[in-house]
Amino acid sequence: MSDANLFSDTFTLTTINAAKYDRVARLSAHTENGDTSLTLDVNTELFPCTIGDRLQILLASTLSLDGSKDDGKGWRDVGRGEASVADEYDYVCHGKIYRFEEGDDENM
Repeated sequence: MSDANLFSDTFTLTTINAAKYDRVARLSAHTENGDTSLTLDVNTELFPCTIGDRLQILLASTLSLDGSKDDGKGWRDVGRGEASVADEYDYVCHGKIYRFEEGDDENM
């Protein structure tokens, strides 16, 4: 099995914009050294946040601890009776990336 972890880092929350939706806010955060920034929509009713909070972010290709593919299972199916990466985090987004913005070099 291959390593399913594609990216992992700690971010500090810099802005919270809750103006557009009920219960959902757009979070902006930066890594400690400032080389990576993140924008993420989060259900703040389930995961309340405040500016200055530190967030551990992990992007993975699967929730399976052994790195095997989910084979079309949803996150609820993956977690039933078996350990998963989701067990290690307070808030989990599962699915396909909706949109990303192209950048130059390594920026996305």
